[in-house]
Amino acid sequence: MEQLIPIMNKDSANLPSHRINRMARLGKLASSVAGSMLYQGGKQWLKGENPTKQALLLSPQNLQRFSQELAKLRGAAMKVGQLLSMDAGDLLPPELAHILANLRNQAPSMPLPQLQKQLSQHWGANWADQFQQFSFYPIAAASIGQVHRAVDQAGNLLAIKIQYPGIAQSISSDVDNLATLLKWSRLIPSDVNLKPIIEEAKRQLLLEADYHHEADALQFIGEKINQCRLTDHFALPKLVPKLSNNQILSMSFMQGEPIESLKNQPQAERNQAISHLFELLFLELFDWQRVQTDPNFANFLYQADSQRIVLLDFGATRQYDPNIALGYRQLISAAIEQNTAGMEQAAADIGFFQQAILPEQKASVMQLFHQACEPITHTGPFDFANSDLIKRIKEKGMALSFEQNYWHSPPADALFFHRKLAGFYLLAAQLSARVDLFKLFKPYKI
Repeated sequence: MEQLIPIMNKDSANLPSHRINRMARLGKLASSVAGSMLYQGGKQWLKGENPTKQALLLSPQNLQRFSQELAKLRGAAMKVGQLLSMDAGDLLPPELAHILANLRNQAPSMPLPQLQKQLSQHWGANWADQFQQFSFYPIAAASIGQVHRAVDQAGNLLAIKIQYPGIAQSISSDVDNLATLLKWSRLIPSDVNLKPIIEEAKRQLLLEADYHHEADALQFIGEKINQCRLTDHFALPKLVPKLSNNQILSMSFMQGEPIESLKNQPQAERNQAISHLFELLFLELFDWQRVQTDPNFANFLYQADSQRIVLLDFGATRQYDPNIALGYRQLISAAIEQNTAGMEQAAADIGFFQQAILPEQKASVMQLFHQACEPITHTGPFDFANSDLIKRIKEKGMALSFEQNYWHSPPADALFFHRKLAGFYLLAAQLSARVDLFKLFKPYKI
């Protein structure tokens, strides 16, 4: 085998694979942050200043410490940071939310000896005999695993996702440790109930750490796309079962440019691509009840020659209760009819308003729903580029959280669907797309 072994990234780092080691890392981080607060506070006090605890906590030095340590730990600690930054950003200080949002791009890769140990453990000592080439330098590194390019003996170009050692075993303790750290540091308000988010994060991460689950989701979505004759619009990698298990996922390598490259294409092509993505989202929720819930732009590539969108990474695929899907059909249908009472009933059926809520808070939540449905209730193409929708939704959400003191975690199914919908809204805005969502939703209107 012709092995492609580049000089490893200077940011590669041996991963702590035992729970005790990982707990010690978070404990060390907490001590370091506390020490920095005392030191910086003392310096400023001697200058006659009176800094707040929040200002000391969010010093550039401490924010950098949080970022670096979470990136080294990866796994649940890093993933929960991403979830908080994407799904509950209005609960976090803007500085920390920004760092957490960038964690996905900061993940250092596994050092070569640790990577080779993983490969030998799963494929045997002679694993290299199965390949003509295997690049030891990852082409992508994230919270659960990293992806490598390889060529098998038949000459097929492959993408191989390799899970970091000890990730699955550390999920529960990592999530609990991070929740404790966030509460201790008061980066999350003390009256916020993190338990539902924490428990759901554990369940979701355990699924993502089981590559059998991702392989099954990949094949399911692929079969559905074939059945719906959407292969002219979408392309998916093909699973390579003999080189896959619960911690290694081998697939055909998919060519394509970043989805953001669409901004260089004509308006009609941009509109068409975003329209296809929303069509797929509606199919996933309303017809299949199985949704790939991660809207990270890196999960989509674009093939300009065929005008097809490449779908990647099915680890976050989630099975939905048919009643939740029906609830969203009823909610959006009621929004189209401007039936607020119907929207309230649908929201309650989905699982909102189960906690104590004041009438004015409930009214604000319904205003958020009305805003979120605007692109779908609008007849004709909705111009995302010339709309301040995303800004208004964020401002309303922050006002509800900070001014009206409504710290509420929505049902998990709703949280993940909102995340995907908001991600597509953001992509549509960045690509200046105009999409007729009213027409796309019409077959599902009740």
